[in-house]
Amino acid sequence: MPTLEVAFQMDPMSGVDIDADSTFALALEAQGRGHALFHYTPDRLSYLEGRVVAHGQDMLLRRERGHHVTFGDWREVDLAEMDVVWLRQDPPFDMSYITTTHILDRIHPGTLVVNDPTWVRNWPEKLMVLDFPDLTPPTVVARDLQTFRDFRARHGDVILKPLYGNGGAGVFRLRPDDGNLASLHETFAMINREPLIMQKYLPAVTKGDKRVILVDGEPIGAINRVPAAGETRSNMHVGGRPEKVELTARDREICEAIGPRLRERGQIFVGIDVIGEWLTEINVTSPTGLQELQRFDGTDGAALIWDAIERRLG
Repeated sequence: MPTLEVAFQMDPMSGVDIDADSTFALALEAQGRGHALFHYTPDRLSYLEGRVVAHGQDMLLRRERGHHVTFGDWREVDLAEMDVVWLRQDPPFDMSYITTTHILDRIHPGTLVVNDPTWVRNWPEKLMVLDFPDLTPPTVVARDLQTFRDFRARHGDVILKPLYGNGGAGVFRLRPDDGNLASLHETFAMINREPLIMQKYLPAVTKGDKRVILVDGEPIGAINRVPAAGETRSNMHVGGRPEKVELTARDREICEAIGPRLRERGQIFVGIDVIGEWLTEINVTSPTGLQELQRFDGTDGAALIWDAIERRLG
């Protein structure tokens, strides 16, 4: 494969944790293959008189804590001249995020944008699972308080969370006798006008929330994220402990059901969340877990992802 020009649209590379960040692993693998790296933050992306441009810097990476990146001079790049653009900024999945996908649509697929911005936009992670009701726990997406009350009356123990949140922020477990539903609904309503999502609580979460990583629709491995003592959420951002885990027959059944659609819609790097027997989220915006997977079982997910990209580029 000849040298590729690769741009990373992401949060500042200078601030990443080099031992955990998946974008760092992806960029380091690209550099190791001889590809040239360019870095810019989402606020530096523009549509300018028919062109899609980014103001950023070339970068050189090294796995050296405290000295992991060296930037070149600031310059403006026409992203249509890049071979690959990575859409890797973290959520929240708000109108700013959505607008970047509209702008990047202008260059894709002439420039390969990973993941495909049309389907990142049209398939937000907590909504994508609604395409697979047989694989998911009972779920309601609504704004109306009575709808949530009726749902909890049917299912008892539930989880309430923002529809477009991330990292475990704003996730609440509400037991049948919990009197805080109306108060939480009121609080969320003061923050924004977005619907909320409620799902039946899955007791299996105490044993872990499994993150299964798929590359071009195929599962390559998984890590388990175990909640901290006294915590409902298993996200590593809030203290969840990653541990080694194997793929089960049910995990593979879920991946077999969703994989072809992910592949068709250009979702090359995806992380799904599985609790017990149930699919709860399909993460396409900025999935994580590559470095933990490599530490636990030696699977080099970053290399497999770049193999898939290079195959797509022919």
